[in-house]
Amino acid sequence: MTGDERTLTPAQYEEWAAEVRRLADERGAVVLAHNYQVPEIQDVAHHTGDSLYLSRVAAQTDAREIVFCGVHFMAETAKILSPDKTVLLPDHDAGCSLADSITAEQLREWKAEHPGAVVVSYVNTTAAVKAETDVCCTSSNAADVVRSIPEDREILFCPDQFLGAHVKRVTGRENIRIWAGECHVHAGISPSDVRSQIAAHPDAEILVHPECGCTTSVLDLVSNGDLPAERTRVLSTGGMAEAAAATRAGQVLVATEVGILHQLRALNSGTQFIPMNDRAACRYMKMITPEKLLRTLQTGQGAIEVPGDVAARARRAVEAMIAIGEPGRGGE
Repeated sequence: MTGDERTLTPAQYEEWAAEVRRLADERGAVVLAHNYQVPEIQDVAHHTGDSLYLSRVAAQTDAREIVFCGVHFMAETAKILSPDKTVLLPDHDAGCSLADSITAEQLREWKAEHPGAVVVSYVNTTAAVKAETDVCCTSSNAADVVRSIPEDREILFCPDQFLGAHVKRVTGRENIRIWAGECHVHAGISPSDVRSQIAAHPDAEILVHPECGCTTSVLDLVSNGDLPAERTRVLSTGGMAEAAAATRAGQVLVATEVGILHQLRALNSGTQFIPMNDRAACRYMKMITPEKLLRTLQTGQGAIEVPGDVAARARRAVEAMIAIGEPGRGGE
């Protein structure tokens, strides 16, 4: 597993990339890469971004095939929004610890315990969970989604406990119940990582993903005056890309999966982007290798299927979110 390291030499990359592009053109395929993919895949993709942004690109493209370089729930979301297109995932074993932290059966049981509650599910969930959901949300619009729900309605928020805690904090909503799920990578970015990195880089700007286990401690440091609020931001991956392109800071500490550093550095070569924890690499994201992408384009194998009734119900939850307000480029 790599973080932000390249796995191909420049010569190998050029040969591989030329063949990927040739095969994509031949198949009428568009290659989509998540922000956390290895650098070569980000560079060769037609579009790079967060999962919801890429799924919306998939829905809008004229391409016959979508090759989604990400994890399983992301390819499912693309299929939900593009039911008539072929969606290929280069490795079906590329899962997600956060999406796996709640099942559709568990959500149905939770709903039965709280009749009348509104279910808000993060887009980082399976199609089956989305189908049991009233409205989806992204990390950038979760607070707006919660605010759109009448104050007297109980809310069941799943599956990420850190994003849920962040939303509860910023909305002041007390009648929100939060599922105890987490992304193992983001949960592993700890308050001690924050303290040591801030001590080492006292003038750096700080970008923190709301899934991180350190979010609460960062915001506590801000509220106590130990961190300047003007250079500390909690952002989605898409929001981080926008902030990176605009900043003029000499150094930026980044608390999320390290794969995004490749994109941030490409957006702004004048700033040093430093991981809050350089071991925060997702083994599932790194399962999509250059070799697997090439093989998918050669064989056309790896199609994602979502049962029609599940897809229809899941699509309503995603569309309910979009009706509240465009999620923008900042998805998960």
